[in-house]
Amino acid sequence: MQKNIVRDQNFLSQKSVPATRADLPTALDLVDTLAANADRAVGLAANMIGVKKQIIAVSIGVMNIAMLNPKLTKKSHPYQAKEGCLSLTGERSTTRYKEIEVQYQDLNFKKQTQHFSGWIAEIIQHEIDHCAGILI
Repeated sequence: MQKNIVRDQNFLSQKSVPATRADLPTALDLVDTLAANADRAVGLAANMIGVKKQIIAVSIGVMNIAMLNPKLTKKSHPYQAKEGCLSLTGERSTTRYKEIEVQYQDLNFKKQTQHFSGWIAEIIQHEIDHCAGILI
C-alpha cells in the first residue's frame, strides 16, 4: 500500500532498529510507495514512510527490490556526489563509493550478499544513511 512521505527532520534523524519478519508488510509498503513515486524517486528507506526499521527499497533497472537490515561490508573508490532527497528540499554534497558490497535479508529473510557499482551503489548508500539517521 502506498504511504505518505515523511518530511519531519527530527523523525528522520533518529536511528532505525533492525527489521524482523513482522515488518514484512512495511517492506511491501515501501516497494509500493517507491513505485508510486517512480517519477521522482529511485530509493526509499522505511523511516521515509514513518517506520523506524532498517528496510530500504531501491529501483534497479525495471524492478524495485527491498533490502532488510542492509549493511555495507566493502566499499572502494570514493568520490564526491550531490544528492537530493524526496524528504528534503535541495541538494547536498557527500562522499560516496563507486563500488560497494551489501549484506542484507530478502523478503524471505534469506541472507544475501551482492556487489553494486555506479548509480545503484550511490542510491543504496543514501538509503542506508537514512536507516542510520543521516540526512543527505
